[in-house]
Amino acid sequence: MSAQLNFQDGTLLLEEWTKLGVEKVFGEKLFTFDPRSNIWRCEANRYHAVCELLKAKAVGTRDDVPRWQTVNWAKVSLPELRTEQRQAVDAWTNAKRGIVVMPTGTGKTEVALQIMSQMRCSTLVVAPIRDLMYQWHRRILRGLDYDSGVIGDSLFNVKAVSVTTYDSACIHMPRLGNQFKLVIFDECHHLPGPIRRDAARLCAAPYMLGLTATLERSDGKHVDLTELIGPVEYRVEMADVRGSTLADYTVFRVPVHLNESEQLRYDELSAQVQGYYFKRITDDPEFTWETLAAESGRDPEARRVLKAFREKQSIEDRALEKLRILEDLFRLHLGSPVLVFTGSNAMAREVSRRFLIPCLLNHCGKAERLDYLEGLRSGKYPAIVANQVLDEGVDVPEVKVAIVLGGKASTKQAKQRLGRILRRNGDEKAVLYEVVTQDTNESKRSRKRRDSDAYTGTRHRRL
Repeated sequence: MSAQLNFQDGTLLLEEWTKLGVEKVFGEKLFTFDPRSNIWRCEANRYHAVCELLKAKAVGTRDDVPRWQTVNWAKVSLPELRTEQRQAVDAWTNAKRGIVVMPTGTGKTEVALQIMSQMRCSTLVVAPIRDLMYQWHRRILRGLDYDSGVIGDSLFNVKAVSVTTYDSACIHMPRLGNQFKLVIFDECHHLPGPIRRDAARLCAAPYMLGLTATLERSDGKHVDLTELIGPVEYRVEMADVRGSTLADYTVFRVPVHLNESEQLRYDELSAQVQGYYFKRITDDPEFTWETLAAESGRDPEARRVLKAFREKQSIEDRALEKLRILEDLFRLHLGSPVLVFTGSNAMAREVSRRFLIPCLLNHCGKAERLDYLEGLRSGKYPAIVANQVLDEGVDVPEVKVAIVLGGKASTKQAKQRLGRILRRNGDEKAVLYEVVTQDTNESKRSRKRRDSDAYTGTRHRRL
């Protein structure tokens, strides 16, 4: 029996190889001997490296891994690329493995579609959520005239070109990992998670493309992307395209204050939380907030403190003056479509009820989401409010006004929300209002968000 390289359950198999031969060609760390089946194994993600070594040092091994095919596009209807898009395509094409980092609104999807049209091979597009999966399906149909397969959302329709989610890719990659020559990871900063990384580890695709506007992760695991996908092959910062590819913009920080009753309750809750935390940290210097959360399931006192903390967050997130400011901003931009971002589902619903505008949350159905976005585009709805659904990836209408009523401390979310309003339309300038409750933890989160270069030059404004 001749020496073979095969794919099985997300791994590569070397058959009919001796230990001496494996170590001579691949070294001691790439392949591991599997005594259960008497063969050598490694993760499928190493296929590209394995092929290079086989080509250089081991003529005669039959490669039975590929199950991909050539794709002939019936019709390609893609727009002409801008300078930075063409540079991104050229940079990735030279390496055929790696990451493209471009701000929201600069056309990362067009870069990927251009690469797909040039490579003409079996391709899998992996998106973080179902909405983005279907969005990719529509863009492929419109740009490449191909009705791609859908893997996910209770569907398993595999075609030479398919779209899926990270969660579905993790589940099905052991079966499908050798059927696609090119895999595109949209919003690839999600990939290094402990489970989601299997979408790349178990995949034998020699060509991999990662797309993101916000590469860095707070846990530092973005460094793992070099091994999973490849290095950053092209990067452009928001400052490089501000006012050219992206619309010029202004960020206003609008301070608000708690009213008397809100402040009284807020101070009371703060005293409860701080008193408990100080007592615990004095008794146990290694006590952390994670410890408190873990203990809340069995300790009534810890549960009471955690509940107090959540109520405290709710007060700063849903301060009544924010609704007054929001009404003023709606009046100021009457006639212009507006996106409103909140820090919680509760605040999003409150804004929706108060101003009778659609509320877009994670559990909204596909048809409902499309209706809201198309309604905003057509003018049917003057504004929509969302918590985190629109933070990344989802194509939104050309809106030039955004109002942030709350959110996380991450600069990543700050960039993503700002990017929602930066698609250029002539010389029209975009404006983002960040409404912040003063003298609370929310003001601290706001300061941290402004560490982003996108918030450079933030102005303060009172209404």
